[in-house]
Amino acid sequence: MGHAETIKGKIESLVTSQFSGRIDDETARWLTSLGDKAYAKLVRVGLAPPRETQAPGLKSSVDAVTLGRFLDEYTRSRVDVKPGTRTTYGRTCHYLLGYFDGDRRLSEISEGDADAWRLHLLGRGLSVNTVNRACGMARQFFRAAVRRKLIVANPFDGLQSSVKGNRAREFFVTEADIAKVLVACPNVEWRLIVALARYGGLRTPSETLLLRWSHIDWEAGKMLVHSPKTEAHPGGESRLVPLFPELRPLLLEAFTAAEPGDGFVIAKHRKRGANLRTHLLRIMAKAGVKPWPKLFQNMRSTRQTELCERWPEYIVCGWLGNSRRVAREHYLQIRDADFLRASEPEKPAQNPAQNPAQQPCAANCDELQPQGQNRTGAINLQEFAIDGTSSQGIPMGGAGFEPATFCV
Repeated sequence: MGHAETIKGKIESLVTSQFSGRIDDETARWLTSLGDKAYAKLVRVGLAPPRETQAPGLKSSVDAVTLGRFLDEYTRSRVDVKPGTRTTYGRTCHYLLGYFDGDRRLSEISEGDADAWRLHLLGRGLSVNTVNRACGMARQFFRAAVRRKLIVANPFDGLQSSVKGNRAREFFVTEADIAKVLVACPNVEWRLIVALARYGGLRTPSETLLLRWSHIDWEAGKMLVHSPKTEAHPGGESRLVPLFPELRPLLLEAFTAAEPGDGFVIAKHRKRGANLRTHLLRIMAKAGVKPWPKLFQNMRSTRQTELCERWPEYIVCGWLGNSRRVAREHYLQIRDADFLRASEPEKPAQNPAQNPAQQPCAANCDELQPQGQNRTGAINLQEFAIDGTSSQGIPMGGAGFEPATFCV
């Protein structure tokens, strides 16, 4: 490949990163190697963040390194992170500099200071999860300082940073409410955005906006979903999701309405910076539906809860792209209907001999049907595991199919 072709490929990768929110490692290294003049051209067209003029002595003298200067240099140097992560960087820096003096030397911040900072954030009324995220990010910052030999130990290492599921913000999005929302949607693309979240379980906007028509396998009844959130984990860059019966008609409608040459499934609502949440709130107001706490995440968690009633948990986690631990902590819900159903007396089991039609048909049936579905409406698991292949298209070893263990 010639030099011009190499540059063209990198530019295309930078353009793609505007939608995916992440620059791949190879492109990030190429970006770092550019001269100031070439780099400035990319900055002018919005394809790269401005370069920092490094403060003199930052890496040469430990005593000269202050908190403010280090945070500025570190966050600017991370050209490989997604915009959302960069926003989190900025928020954590704000918390740190709002408590510590920016001229405070890194080496002067102790473990006791880190404990006091955490209590300060909690005292401001921030939620435990918000504080834990900030502590995890601060620990990452100071770990980098240790690796650069600016400090000998990380004072934030002992702080709690795990994020727990917030049961108070759980909400089961009923099919009745979604039906009203779909009717109120202004066009087929918006109906599909809602359906992909509620019935496909896709993360929105990241996974929804990356879905292409070439990723849809109509005959096999599945689609390939690329996931920027989990791509750093082995096997987490993509997954196969069934074309669920609730989803297929809307996909066909959108495919029929698509303009020639449209590569992306969502083509008209992918403008950078577009706020899908704000638009969805307007649609819900028009539909007369009260907004639930987490608009897109609640739809995704509702779908996972539904699917786990009919399919083994490891299969559902493979379809939705999360681990069983994360699913149980953040997605699966216990509904009021579950308590009512559990409190009802069990009906006496019928003697199979009284109804031969309901006896097991191991000799005649070639697959098991999930509860609540007939044979024609069920999705055939064999479509996702044929001739010793997994749902990811990877040959299976002698141990068989193992569920994904990456986290989201």
